[in-house]
Amino acid sequence: MGQYFPLKTKEYFKMHATQVIQLAYQGLLLILILSAPPILVSMFFGILVAIFQAATQIQEQTLSFTVKLCAVTLTLMFLGGWLGAQIMTFASNIFQHFPEWSLATQ
Repeated sequence: MGQYFPLKTKEYFKMHATQVIQLAYQGLLLILILSAPPILVSMFFGILVAIFQAATQIQEQTLSFTVKLCAVTLTLMFLGGWLGAQIMTFASNIFQHFPEWSLATQ
């Protein structure tokens, strides 16, 4: 394997495992926060439509899907700027601090 990959990772990549774990934690937390609004809106409207369908005995499957699709689309339209700003902040933070992290001594 050394003949195909002549660079030794221990010499060039000195990032601590705790830093990698912290970045993964921050990334997963960001994903959780950013995916929560569309999921919660879809859940809320799904429950409302289910109650409406149970009360009126309408069993149309596309009704629930259409309402949830419109609600999630509107949610993403209204929150799109904030969602993008959060992703850009996280990405720029990684790119700004990566040289410091990679030069850390073990």
